[in-house]
Amino acid sequence: MSERLPTLYIPHGGGPCFFMDPPPQHPQLWDKMAAYLRGLTDDVGVRPKALLVISAHWETPRPTLNVMARPGMLYDYYGFPEHTYRLTYPAPGAPELAPRVQALLKAAGFDSDLDDDRGYDHGVFVPLMLAFPEADIPILQLSLQQDLDPAQHLAIGKALEPLRDEGVLIIGSGMSFHNLRTLFGGRDDEASEAFDAWLTLAATASDPQVREAQLSRWAEAPGARAAHPREEHLLPLMVAAGAAGADAGRRTYADHLMGKALSAFQFG
Repeated sequence: MSERLPTLYIPHGGGPCFFMDPPPQHPQLWDKMAAYLRGLTDDVGVRPKALLVISAHWETPRPTLNVMARPGMLYDYYGFPEHTYRLTYPAPGAPELAPRVQALLKAAGFDSDLDDDRGYDHGVFVPLMLAFPEADIPILQLSLQQDLDPAQHLAIGKALEPLRDEGVLIIGSGMSFHNLRTLFGGRDDEASEAFDAWLTLAATASDPQVREAQLSRWAEAPGARAAHPREEHLLPLMVAAGAAGADAGRRTYADHLMGKALSAFQFG
């Protein structure tokens, strides 16, 4: 494949939100996000050979790759309707891609591990059931590092940039606002607006060095800790932005969820 693929930072919603009835008082709560995810293939424009997915829901001491040939489902959410624990996404794994990813990471100074016993967590299967419903593109999942260091995740993304010229679509799956304590409580609306505005300027900065410098200091941004008391849902963006190289970022989704600003970004 000669066409370079973009990198993505997408929202994956709340648990299995797209596959259950919304709250009666908010019947369209997830509609705009679901429509965005269903339109991802049009945004990308090229069918990938494989997906490399970095989910907010897997952390390990050092970068780890899921090399199961046929991953099962990891229902890592609680208290949802019974039918949501029977959702399936039978996309094959991509263990044959793992040696290439490990070699790229090693060249950048990152030792990595393999996991042959992990299913797809909901940060993977929930959005991909909408974005790639045929479940026919192989998936290799890459973990976050438990230290949650933004600069390290930017560097990991930078190491993986060559995959974009090899037919691999790099997807960071998280949420640009992730404070469950205030999401449904009517607080932090203004803080979410301030952080979303800052994040959009940082992610779409024309100079990649400026972008990386700003994202590495995300915690200093206005509203940062109100939006992310813990940053695991933001760090997939760092990997996607690191893999962007010199390509500019653009905001591809903007919405409000219970008054909180949310965004998604595409690079390239």
